[in-house]
Amino acid sequence: MGVSIEGLFNIFISGLWVTLVVSTGGFILTVVIGVIGGSTLVWGGPVIRPVMRIYVEIFRGTSIFFQLFFIYFVLPTAGIYLPPLIAGMLALGLNSGAYLSETVRGSILAVPREQTEAAVALNLTLLQRIRTVILPQAIVIALPPLGNTAIEILKGSSLVSLIALNDLTFNAVMIRSHIGSSVGPLLALLLVYYLLSKTIDFGFRTIEARLARGLDVLRA
Repeated sequence: MGVSIEGLFNIFISGLWVTLVVSTGGFILTVVIGVIGGSTLVWGGPVIRPVMRIYVEIFRGTSIFFQLFFIYFVLPTAGIYLPPLIAGMLALGLNSGAYLSETVRGSILAVPREQTEAAVALNLTLLQRIRTVILPQAIVIALPPLGNTAIEILKGSSLVSLIALNDLTFNAVMIRSHIGSSVGPLLALLLVYYLLSKTIDFGFRTIEARLARGLDVLRA
């Protein structure tokens, strides 16, 4: 039985929605892990810092394919069952969070030393220095790579189709099988990913410019 044009369009849109949900969830988890991980790599001390370093090295040193399959197929053997949507978010977040941890660490260390020395001279506590001096500047430094991370998460979200999650890629392939042609669905897939990536890039560039102007005003 054939599927109407409207039905195919609805399939495509439902896949787009799943892609946006997976990407957004993965990005939020990435930011949380990245901020905690980067801060830990700088201020974690001799006990916590090595643990975070092990996590970063493992997830940067192994393929996200393996990580996704481990979470979805191996964890159930230990009694841990995760729905495909959650498994996809978790894999994207853990993988990208490891990379972002290093980015945040580098951004914190890139804050000019005279800024922190001035904060010490004002007798600010470590938490006050982090909140009022270090983090505002580190965020501006980290925004460009954070935007790239968001785009990579969007593109990486297509991997969830491998665990039978009906994302944009999965549904585009399904439409291809219905109409017997690859050109239309795959061109639409390419266009949507491109437009989403450009939208993310524009958004982060806009935020970066505004934050940078605000930071210049504060420094002045």
